[in-house]
Amino acid sequence: MTDTVDIKTRSRIMSRVRSKNTQPEMVVRRLVFSAGFRYRLHGKALPGKPDLVFAGRRKVIFVHGCFWHRHSGCSLARLPKSRQEFWEPKLEANRERDELNLLALSRSGWGVLVVWECELKDQNALRSKIIQFLAESISN
Repeated sequence: MTDTVDIKTRSRIMSRVRSKNTQPEMVVRRLVFSAGFRYRLHGKALPGKPDLVFAGRRKVIFVHGCFWHRHSGCSLARLPKSRQEFWEPKLEANRERDELNLLALSRSGWGVLVVWECELKDQNALRSKIIQFLAESISN
C-alpha cells in the first residue's frame, strides 16, 4: 500500500509533529490550572520527562497521543498502511519505553496518570479524573 500523499508533503506534515506543547497537552494544562493545581513542565530529572510534574504531591501526568503511544483498543492508534516495516517497530518501541518509564516512576514513589488524546472528547469526565488523581494521597 502506498502513501496517499507524495514524499515531500509527508515530510512536511511529519516535521510539524511536536513532542512538547501539543494541543492535547495544552488542553490538559488548562484543565489542571483551572482546577487550582499548579505544576512544573517536562520534568527532565524524571524518567520519561513527564508533561506535568506536581513535585509536592509526588505525582506526574503524561499526555499521550493515541497513535504515537499505541493506546490499546483505540481507533486513533491504528497502524499506517504504508511502510509498516518502519512504523511497527518504532511505535512498539515507544510503547515499551513508556512502560519502563511508568514502572521506574512508580517504584520511586511517584503517582502516575496517563491521559490519552481520545479522553479529551469528554472534558468534564477528564477533569474529574485529574482532580481525583491529584487529590488522593499516595499510600506507600
